Order: sequence, then structure tokens, then C-alpha cells
Amino acid sequence: MPAPTVLMGAVAYDPKVVTIWEGFRTWLRGQGLDFDFVLYSHYERQVEDLVAGRIDAAWNSPLAWLRAERMARAGGTAVRALAMRDTDRDLTSVVVVRAESPVRQVADLAGRVVAVGAVDSPQATLIPLGHLAAAGVQVDVRGFDVGVGLHGDHIGGERDAARALMAGEVDAACMIDANHLVFVQEGTLAPDGTRIVAQTARYDHCNMTVREPVSAGVALFGRLLRGMSYADPQVRPLLDLEGLTAWEDGRTTGYDALARAVDASGFYAPDGRVTATGYRP
Repeated sequence: MPAPTVLMGAVAYDPKVVTIWEGFRTWLRGQGLDFDFVLYSHYERQVEDLVAGRIDAAWNSPLAWLRAERMARAGGTAVRALAMRDTDRDLTSVVVVRAESPVRQVADLAGRVVAVGAVDSPQATLIPLGHLAAAGVQVDVRGFDVGVGLHGDHIGGERDAARALMAGEVDAACMIDANHLVFVQEGTLAPDGTRIVAQTARYDHCNMTVREPVSAGVALFGRLLRGMSYADPQVRPLLDLEGLTAWEDGRTTGYDALARAVDASGFYAPDGRVTATGYRP
């Protein structure tokens, strides 16, 4: 009897993606799953191929999850979040200013220049701008479009926004809270040189998206992912590269803030069509 098969899509936002999934492929095949992967240059085509059935699973950004969900629903089908990293849960984004800034609270940002990441970055653009809008604060947005189509996985625009803040070119910058720490550690932001003036509610990040109903191969794929052990010397270096210690069950309760931001900005239509102005992956 042939082994169950899975073909997964992943977006090549960094060369390490090849190392990670080649390593996981070896491990998964050793567990009896005929697994392979294909790489995409951006998430939009990956989502379209998943919904069309050309791939069995997609390692999706949160924005890609929302589009897959909308496209599937419009076509009379459904998708589900099969798994996610332990580090994909309960994240926040922050709006930071320079330590000497007169901005003391979120209302003080009204009319000021706020730097954001790429136009399709959930954590450095869509969610924090949605947070400011919900607070009734209108700002002048300055975007840094690096890696458009990668949905914020390439943090170059986020880093450029932080640099613009330190250079005094903008009044505030948006970023995921973990990158606020990274940018200080690497020297992009000066130690004690910034203050957080706004922080979003918690949200979730990436998930492994699959079509419903799941095949036997996809079900096995999910079980094997969740069964990976950080104590396993074969997979531990790969888990480190992918930024997790364990795969957990997928959940979809942490995407509401992004969904509201997508609707408010017109990024996707309800049927999943790309409607963002000037967005070209």
C-alpha cells in the first residue's frame, strides 16, 4: 500500500526556508508520509493554488489565512487551520516614539507622521493602523514597502521604519513587540531610546492551512507536526530556524483584529479578491 502523500506550499521569504523544509521533508518521510513542498515568491499565488486544489497544505501568513478562508467560502468550500507554532499565539504590535518625544499617549499622535512596514504586513501596518483608527486617531502614514507580497515575513520595511524613527524622520513607528526587542539588541534602535505609546490587543500569526475535508495524508501530516519533539536532535535545529519549540493545534480565534483591518482598508474583498490600492506582489 503506497504511503499517504502531502504537497505543501511555502513562501520563500528567506533562504532558510529551503533548509527548514528540506530537513522536515527528510524527517516526515522517515515517519511514513510521502511529503514534498513547493516554494512561492508571494502568498497570493500560494493561496490561489491551495483553494484550487493544486497543493494540499499552505504554510500561510495570517493575511493569507484570511484570503484563503474568504476564497474558499465564496467557492462553496472550506479551509481549516491544521497546526500553528507555539510562537504564533498571543502576539501584540506596538507603536513606539523616541524617548524624548512630546508624545505621551496615543491621542498625542493625531496628525503626526507614523512609519509602518510593507503595505501587506499584518503586524507592522494593518493591525497597528487599525488599532489607531479604532482609537479615533488620524495619522499621516509613511510606509516602507520592502518585500511586498511576503505579508510582513520579510521585516526589512519594519526595520526601515524603526531607522526612520531614530533618524527623526517620523514621529512614531509600528512594529511587532518581539521586533522592538530585536531592533534594540541589534542596534537599530538605541537602548532606552524609545517608548511604547500604544499596544494592540493580542492576535495570532501563521498557520498551516488545509482544505476541508482533510485527506488521510493531511491528517497524518498534522499528527506528525504536533508530534515533533524539541528533544529530537534531528528536528531541533529545524525548529530553531522556524522559530518554535512545538507545533500546536491550529486555531482561528486570533484573527479578528486583522479581519477588521482588512475590511476597513479594503485590502481584500469578501470573496478574497485582492482590492488593495497599488498592491502588486
